[in-house]
Amino acid sequence: MEPLLVVEDESAMRRFLTDAVATAGFAVVEASTAAIAEQLAHDARPAAILLDLGLPDSDGMNLLRNLRAWSTTPVIVLSGRNREHDKITALDAGADDYLTKPFGTGELLARIRVALRHALKATFTNSPVLAVGPYRIDQSRHEVTIDGTLVHLTPIEFKLFALLARHAGQVLTHGQLLQEIWGPRNRHQTHHLRVHMAALRRKIEPRATWPRWLTTEAGVGYRLRDS
Repeated sequence: MEPLLVVEDESAMRRFLTDAVATAGFAVVEASTAAIAEQLAHDARPAAILLDLGLPDSDGMNLLRNLRAWSTTPVIVLSGRNREHDKITALDAGADDYLTKPFGTGELLARIRVALRHALKATFTNSPVLAVGPYRIDQSRHEVTIDGTLVHLTPIEFKLFALLARHAGQVLTHGQLLQEIWGPRNRHQTHHLRVHMAALRRKIEPRATWPRWLTTEAGVGYRLRDS
């Protein structure tokens, strides 16, 4: 399997990250600057990238945008910046996940597993039928079933659910969802999104007020859990 690329300039934190992922059985390559990281991302073709935003030669957000110009490798941003704005900016720029420091080894490894599962599933998103948890989404017939039972969704609800299913396990920001479903002129119309998400939850969740699958990332967006 391809290695994981750890991009972190602080030596103690970089050692913690490399030890954590190596103990879990992953091969590791390391970078302490954006320039080295971009070169390693190209040469080593890592399975996933753990990216700190505070790099000495360039802001990690710039590196993320550069990577997304040519690579679909999963990127998990690791940062001490915990404002919602920072999370949204990173996710909109193409990060697959955002983990705020400090965090434990268990949570880090769980996020890596989710990112790798998402990357694997991305290979199959062109399939007409998607399966996530108890849901089966037939994209060609615009049908959703839950444990074999057909559920009626409106066209907008179906588009939202299918989009989330194609990115199961990944956070999609309000802006990403609005742009994909309603177009770029509606990127700030979050009330549209809330209304449709509430209706969608009432139809697909056993208890809409305590969602098990379609979860909210407060102030950021939504995630359809894949397990």
